[in-house]
Amino acid sequence: MGTQHAMSHADAAWLQMDRPTNLMVITSALWFDAPVDEQLLREVVRERLVEPFPRFAQRIAGSVTGPSWEDDPDFDLDLHIHHLALAPPGDQATLQTVVGDLMAQPLDHARPLWAMYLLDGYGEGCAIVVRMHHAIADGIALARVMLSLTDDLGDGAAVDMAGFEEDAAGEGPGPLGRIAAPLRSGAAAGRAVAETGVHAAVETLLHPRSVADLARQGGPYGAALLQLLGAPAQRKSALHGPLGATRRAAWSRPFPLAEIRRVGHLRGATVNDMLVAGVTGAVRAYLLAHDGEAQDAAAMVPFNLRPLDEPLPRELGNRFGLVLLSLPAAVEDLAGRLDEVAMRMLALKRSRQGEVSYGILDAIGRMPSAVEARIVDLMAAKAVMVLTNVPGPRAPIALAGVPVAGVLVWAPCSGSVGMSVSVFSYDGRVTVGFMTDGTLVPDPAELVDAFEAELAEIGVPAG
Repeated sequence: MGTQHAMSHADAAWLQMDRPTNLMVITSALWFDAPVDEQLLREVVRERLVEPFPRFAQRIAGSVTGPSWEDDPDFDLDLHIHHLALAPPGDQATLQTVVGDLMAQPLDHARPLWAMYLLDGYGEGCAIVVRMHHAIADGIALARVMLSLTDDLGDGAAVDMAGFEEDAAGEGPGPLGRIAAPLRSGAAAGRAVAETGVHAAVETLLHPRSVADLARQGGPYGAALLQLLGAPAQRKSALHGPLGATRRAAWSRPFPLAEIRRVGHLRGATVNDMLVAGVTGAVRAYLLAHDGEAQDAAAMVPFNLRPLDEPLPRELGNRFGLVLLSLPAAVEDLAGRLDEVAMRMLALKRSRQGEVSYGILDAIGRMPSAVEARIVDLMAAKAVMVLTNVPGPRAPIALAGVPVAGVLVWAPCSGSVGMSVSVFSYDGRVTVGFMTDGTLVPDPAELVDAFEAELAEIGVPAG
């Protein structure tokens, strides 16, 4: 056994969230118009992934103080890079099926928690699917790690859009702020489980009266805590119900970022407002088609807490929070939905939900797994999806010398959440991908079609 490195509490929380119906694995898909040489790809991965970031050659080790990282004495790239071929006709639908199948496969916890698949036969080119466990790092950090494997082909791979964290309020105390002491009561509740039982301890902690007490103690951070924990659970619907172990994936055609920005300016909306409104319209159309009625649907949105202009630490890790965004799918009028999205997005940017939820993750990472699972279930019941907006390169990039045609990165779902939506900007275009539970939403192409129709109605043509 090699030297062990203690895992942070936030990272441990994501490790403990793994379930057969929801694996805590971040999945990236890249596609190319020409083949990628496997040997060159291996060299790039070794030099730019494994050597600079030790986590990719380390496995999980248990200890009396909790999970740790240790060097894998048998580390071998052959166990992590797999070379396969797509079945004919090798089109987008074929790739989407394979991506969905790979999303459902658990990683081997006896080895470093990542895998890469080089898929030949995607049209005249190929595709690469990369899967990395959330315990290694958050999705935004891992997207940056993925992009570090590439080379610029234009005027630099500058960040194109700041994502949902843009214009976030930056004043006030640190991440735990004035609710640091109340959050520590979560750890105390965990220690009390042996005496009071899991259900009683968690229900006491998250009882509306307890949440309101915490909110009063915490000022703006307490208000954010109330918004997170006090939000109602989602009603059963075509997008929220029992989950299986299969996954499906589908993604849109690329949309010109300049057109989204232009139309948004005319409507008084940001790029993010426009894209979220498109997703909201897709949700509304799907619910109307399958339930006969549409209700507002909440999304958990990752909120970056790590400066994008600073180098990633060698140890990576999770440094993000989650904000709860209610999508106004019940609003019938398209213009009304866009206006409502803009108002709700602005309110989130001014809240402290991201920082507070990071504190919650840190706290539950210290708790017994049974308590952690109960809290995750209670929070996940408040949302029907995870919605991510990952910053991408402004200029074209290449991997192992081959230009990248498109990229998507999906965050995993936790608890009872059955859908992850990825918004990724690259080379002046935006692509939106849907990952769904195969039992709940067997054909995510319906959501893709509805999203494209919504953007078209708003006035944005596909590029």
